[in-house]
Amino acid sequence: MPCCWFSFLSFVSILVLSWMYICVIAFNDHSNVNNEAFKALKTWVNWYRIVVILSAVLVTYCLLLLIFGFLHLAIREPLHLHWLHKVFLFLGLLMVFLNILGFSCKWQKEWQTIKLSFQATAPFLQLSAVLALTVISWLVFQSYFRAKTAANRGFIMTNFLLVCAAVHLWPVVIKSPCISPNIPPKPALVGHRGAPMLAPENTLMSFRKSLECGVVAFETDVQLSKDRQPFLMHDHGENFLLRTTDVKDKFPNRASEIHNNFTVQELRTLNAGKWFLKTDPFWSVSSLSEEEKKEAENQTVPALSELLDLAKKHNVSLIFDLKNEMKDENDFTNSDSYYTTEEIKASGISPDKVWWLPPEYRHNVSMMEPGFKQVYSNLEEMEANSGNFININYTSLSDDHISELRSINVSMNLWVVNERWLFSLLWCSGATSVTTNACHIFKNMSKPDWHLEPNAYMGIWISIDIVSLLVMLGLFFWQRRRLTGDWTAGIY
Repeated sequence: MPCCWFSFLSFVSILVLSWMYICVIAFNDHSNVNNEAFKALKTWVNWYRIVVILSAVLVTYCLLLLIFGFLHLAIREPLHLHWLHKVFLFLGLLMVFLNILGFSCKWQKEWQTIKLSFQATAPFLQLSAVLALTVISWLVFQSYFRAKTAANRGFIMTNFLLVCAAVHLWPVVIKSPCISPNIPPKPALVGHRGAPMLAPENTLMSFRKSLECGVVAFETDVQLSKDRQPFLMHDHGENFLLRTTDVKDKFPNRASEIHNNFTVQELRTLNAGKWFLKTDPFWSVSSLSEEEKKEAENQTVPALSELLDLAKKHNVSLIFDLKNEMKDENDFTNSDSYYTTEEIKASGISPDKVWWLPPEYRHNVSMMEPGFKQVYSNLEEMEANSGNFININYTSLSDDHISELRSINVSMNLWVVNERWLFSLLWCSGATSVTTNACHIFKNMSKPDWHLEPNAYMGIWISIDIVSLLVMLGLFFWQRRRLTGDWTAGIY
């Protein structure tokens, strides 16, 4: 029974470590989790932070318990877990199972992120596995020499050698764009709703902050008001103002109304900054100065014309979604695309600075303003229109596909990239640009976080494997001499 509980403890520890890895990797998209929860609950809670904290506590608890178990194994004492530890282990197992189930049901695309992450982390995971295997090999050899039958010895050594072979030869199957002879140019930065880690999203302050990062384009979301004026707001449908404004205070009986029930003048009376200071969605408010906090606190809902003036002044491009566009072949002149194009033309911004993304009236818009850069959200549409600019989620293209598109001069903007490991990986892959919430993190990066030439990586891999095998061989002979001497002395 003690042996069974040690095995169960080991299993739970590996599982919670794997879950913690998933949490760390999926952190790139943690704001999506919180936003989805807000839609359901109508109340802001940073659920992702809670999950990460609970997972970190569980990992720490399991690892400490596992170390305790290994110490018992080393001194040949049976591991008798208190019933409370058993309960906590089962609760931890249940928590991980429910989280993974929810993860799989609600955010399936994140599994593509996990898969992608191995291109960035596999060399380091392999190094960690080699180190861990080398450290615990003395326990394996101890068990081998203490086994009383040849069958038990054969079972222990066969399994250990199979694990050794898998871990030491793992680099044979590792494929990463960061193991390559050359580094492509650094991807340009596109400010996702501005710089939402440094200021309230889709506000002028946010876009001004993104200018400090040297962004080549602003990414935003456009909707039309009751008086057909384009304004900036991501959330749409019922309760579209609830998350990022004080609509409940200004219009207490209208919080659930949709975009075309509000005039621009009414929208301009709303505060669009206090929510940011209150909820701290990216855990970044503490990095702001008092002046920046005061500025954030007084932001309003901007009109598209204000952002166009800012983009024109700083020679920055603009890409946007039309959140409520519904195509009607016979009514283009009453569409969001028409009114938005009219607003853009009236601003005097150079047409080639507009990256036109909405697909519904693409042909009509091209006839109305042929100077816009046509950007596509799927490869089939781009190929059908002989386009050369794709704006797509970072999980949708493999590194080979990115290289292939780059070779035929297709520009690729990948969204939304917020973590250094992912930015570095897409840099190595050859992405043209990335849409990001974290432009302030990427702006000073002069190279990917890691990049190795194939020969250098092979040399490191072989050297580490040789050192590991020599250490394990030394431990094997040391254990044989020590334990054989014990046996000869009649201890057993």
